[in-house]
Amino acid sequence: MILAPSILAADFLHLGDACLIVNDSEADWFHLDVMDGRFVPNISYGMSVIKQLKKAGKKFFDVHLMIEEPEKYTEAFLDAGADGLTVHLEACKNLHRNIQQIKSLGMKAGVAINPHSPIMLLQDIINDLDLVNLMSVNPGFGAQSFIPYSLQKIKDLKNMITASRSSALIEVDGGVSLLNARSILEAGADVLVAGNAVFGSADPNDTIRQFKLLGQ
Repeated sequence: MILAPSILAADFLHLGDACLIVNDSEADWFHLDVMDGRFVPNISYGMSVIKQLKKAGKKFFDVHLMIEEPEKYTEAFLDAGADGLTVHLEACKNLHRNIQQIKSLGMKAGVAINPHSPIMLLQDIINDLDLVNLMSVNPGFGAQSFIPYSLQKIKDLKNMITASRSSALIEVDGGVSLLNARSILEAGADVLVAGNAVFGSADPNDTIRQFKLLGQ
């Protein structure tokens, strides 16, 4: 199991400290949410912040673009330090072209899918993907509750990946906690994004350790 703490839930006055927590923990990736106020009703941070975080962060930078027209900024996010770039199915007019653009620049390519979107929309592109970010909350804000029917979507997506012989990882993003992580993993998830559960806890390192134990 890959654990990706979400920097969106960290204390923005002490982002360097948040990077050190992830570096020194058993967590595997940094998860970085970029919001533009258009695709989602919130604005987070962009390339300049990620570039600074990259100076401190020593693990894989999993950048999740919740933005319109992501193709305009793909190279800029590579330059900022993205190792993997995930775009939203709902934001891309030509999804295949977007994925090929990301791959051509040497990054891992992912597609995020909102709770209301059926996973069958990924059928024709699943073999081109390194990752599917299955949103288990409506994107735009942290600290939301996990949508229960996401568990069935994880199972259905896992079946699609297996049937297609795709190597795509299933990432689950939104409302992930120590209380529901085991059921999410048992449904077929490979990557857990945990924000408030990690950075809102009294001891983030211990919380990360507990998440990792659930994946053994």
